[in-house]
Amino acid sequence: MPAHPLLTTPFAPDATAAEIVRDVDLTGRRAVVTGGASGIGAETVRALAAAGAQVTIATRRPEGAEPLVREFAASTGGGTVRTEALDLADLSSVDAFVRAWRGPLDILVANAGIMALPTRTLSAEGWEMQLATNFLGHFALATGLYGPLREAGSARVVVVSSGAHLATPFDFDDPHFARRPYDPWAAYGQSKTADVLLAVGARRWAGDGITANAMAPGYILTNLQRHLSDETMRAFGVMDDEGNLTPLPYYKTPAQGAATSVLLAASPLLDGVTGRYFEDNQEAPTVPGGEDATGGVAAHATDPDSADRLWEYAADAVR
Repeated sequence: MPAHPLLTTPFAPDATAAEIVRDVDLTGRRAVVTGGASGIGAETVRALAAAGAQVTIATRRPEGAEPLVREFAASTGGGTVRTEALDLADLSSVDAFVRAWRGPLDILVANAGIMALPTRTLSAEGWEMQLATNFLGHFALATGLYGPLREAGSARVVVVSSGAHLATPFDFDDPHFARRPYDPWAAYGQSKTADVLLAVGARRWAGDGITANAMAPGYILTNLQRHLSDETMRAFGVMDDEGNLTPLPYYKTPAQGAATSVLLAASPLLDGVTGRYFEDNQEAPTVPGGEDATGGVAAHATDPDSADRLWEYAADAVR
């Protein structure tokens, strides 16, 4: 269990991102949201911009973010939205984004992700693609933007993880499935464990005014499921025989799924809080983890020694 009391907030599990920022003023703050063109990323962008932030959507296909850009260009009041190209699985793309950034950065939301690729796929660097996109690319981005985050004086990094981390510790001996059999869900879960460990490892930045926390958005139907077969979606109970998506009662809307991201990015309740994991707008308790775990944060994802080891591994990998 954590050495600190769990942080609680007044927000219900079904609160929306807009509710989180209802009384928050982000005027003059600058934010980057990866994968912000759709799904919970788009709702995160909407909430931050509505509160006054200048938001950059970092996405592989900037044209997909144009509707959001136009939406805020036509609005009166609030912040602004712009878009820049970023492919997290390509270090040269990450480097280009970092080099082009000018000035301080107040909020970085590591939101982009891919899930359950059916076959083992490698990035140009030879990394398993889920680990490359979900973790290593975000690690390279966050460390590359360390200077702008420090310049902001009180910056926040938000790392979108998943309850899938509960069953899968990080395998330091074979992180890219070079020797062990590839499993789509093990690869996804490992990448999401790495995301939590990223937030824990970033405690080294606390003295620079940079905090980092991880979160799970809950169950939401978005483009994240695009690699799942119809058979799998039906087995999960979220697709009918005609191919229509049918969310289960406990599923959230994208606006509800983005709430915890926005809480960590913008709420004054999180001032000075770092290295923690949240779900349903509350800090989650530490649990043993394993196949039967259904909530909380696994001890293997919050271990500071593992976080430091992973930080060193990632720093060497992206060098």
